[in-house]
Amino acid sequence: MPLIETHIPETAVLAQAVFGPQDAAADSLLELARLADTAGIAAVGQVTQRRVKPDGATMFGEGKVAELREALANTGANTAVFDNPLNAFQQHNLSKALGVRVMDRTELILLIFSRRARSAEAQIQVKLAQQEMLLSRIPVIESQQRFGGGAVVRGPGEAHLQLRNRPIRRRITELKRQLDDIRARAERSREKRRFPEVCLVGYTNAGKSTLLNTLSGADAYVDDRLFATLDTKTRLLWLSPARRVLLTDTVGFIRNLPTSLVASFRSTLDVAVHADLLLLVVDASHPHLREHVAVCRETLAQIGAAGVPSLLVANKCDDENARETVAHLAESEPLALPVSARTGWGLGVLKAAVAGELQKTCLLWQMPPAVSMNGARAFSP
Repeated sequence: MPLIETHIPETAVLAQAVFGPQDAAADSLLELARLADTAGIAAVGQVTQRRVKPDGATMFGEGKVAELREALANTGANTAVFDNPLNAFQQHNLSKALGVRVMDRTELILLIFSRRARSAEAQIQVKLAQQEMLLSRIPVIESQQRFGGGAVVRGPGEAHLQLRNRPIRRRITELKRQLDDIRARAERSREKRRFPEVCLVGYTNAGKSTLLNTLSGADAYVDDRLFATLDTKTRLLWLSPARRVLLTDTVGFIRNLPTSLVASFRSTLDVAVHADLLLLVVDASHPHLREHVAVCRETLAQIGAAGVPSLLVANKCDDENARETVAHLAESEPLALPVSARTGWGLGVLKAAVAGELQKTCLLWQMPPAVSMNGARAFSP
């Protein structure tokens, strides 16, 4: 009789050490639960601890580690997911103490990316981030045996760690070379473009793909989960009978986005750096709307796009929770544009604002339209 394979569902207890304001930490933990759900992991419990600084060995104190172990046993969870970044030493110690798989926010996001990457570029970027994380997660053992290099080679030789790292470093070099080739092709393509480029950036799950679909009639994948979009998608958007732009959707931002992921996805994020205008999209119904705006701007500065002209777009204004948060946002961001990508409300004003901003800052837009061979109005190359 053949064996029947059974899938054991992955369940997790969420863990968080709190060092700052409690409300921000609580929202971060809710976000971690949504990330786990996106990765196919059901959150069945949580353990938090307020601390002045992280414990160097296990992030938590000894008593809280015991409480986490008890929570795992009571819920039957097979994974512990930390909202805080763990180093190799902490992860190793926690795995031994808890007896289950231990991952942090960075590893969880990477797991989502690895499952959702579709294009060759996105897959290469995910592999690069995975290899760099693997390199950082190999524990350093002080007393490692070294191997001499032979009669001609002097010095202490190579340790086990160096021998294990060498193929990983070679793989990282090769993946970076492949991404450099992709960036070079993208740069050559940008030099030939005839239309201004408008780039949708913003917090994950803010509705960027829905906005792309509604504005341009695209068929971008939409899902009410974090990081539904990893691959860039570009479509033509007509702003008037004679004026059109390239509208590009990009991967979303999130608080505590790992530096390694930002670096690995640099070729994808370059589209924002070289855009003529950024539409910074945030979820108007989210209670931490202003914090999301700050996270997006910090990430744009991190990738070198802080100087690109931008418009702040508060999406999902059809949601009943949006009125109060948008009113608070208007106090600090009076030029924010409220819209609803789902219903189409406010998109006419948004298109007019895009045209007005491009008129001020974009040389391609300022060039007079030329008549193409089929009689349509287009931009001069």
